[in-house]
Amino acid sequence: MSPSSPLILLVEDDLPIRRLLRTTLSDEDYRLVEAETGQKGLREALQQPPDLVILDLGLPDMDGQDVLRQLRDWLRAPIIVLSARDQERQKISALDGGADDYLTKPFSTGELLARIRVALRHATRLPGDSESSEFVCGGLKVDLAARRVFVDETPVKLTALEYKLLATLVRHAGKVLTHRFLLKEVWGPDQVQELHYLRVFMAALRRKIEADPAQPRYLLTEQGVGYRLADE
Repeated sequence: MSPSSPLILLVEDDLPIRRLLRTTLSDEDYRLVEAETGQKGLREALQQPPDLVILDLGLPDMDGQDVLRQLRDWLRAPIIVLSARDQERQKISALDGGADDYLTKPFSTGELLARIRVALRHATRLPGDSESSEFVCGGLKVDLAARRVFVDETPVKLTALEYKLLATLVRHAGKVLTHRFLLKEVWGPDQVQELHYLRVFMAALRRKIEADPAQPRYLLTEQGVGYRLADE
């Protein structure tokens, strides 16, 4: 393992999960620091600022949402919440509170590793990179500089709002974006309750981009929470 390998802070009180992730992450050449309580996690983050945090919400000494808020006061590294709490309001609260992603236990280590790769890749982008580069995933290509969209090399015509919605997803590709966030970014702060706007435009985008809109490959639904643009 190289000293330059990404450092991951795992804040998790469940010993079997820590053992599983210790092996999984080491095999992928990640360095790992473990904390079984929220307070220890906060101390470890201050002593060795991590490149990424995996955070459980059900900690023995404090609520993981409080840990998330305290980390977000100063830490810019991506935070992936890994929790048994599967209620929509918990997910929305964590994502609106600064989490980059949310996985519910039980989870697939393969999916977690994919989410880690996406989060680290976006965290290492230089400011402005996303505006000057192309986003490519499978047959979908979005050129943000030229404001052009292609599917399997065929140009796709989008309305101004459809493009704005897709561009917002591209700039945060791989990250779960809540309904409220997307409505605020695309339609403005006065429209954050107008969920039907988002559903109508997402359906229109899928009809133009997806081979099978009913089983999307790129524009993924996070049930009750929001949407995510596939990045792998």
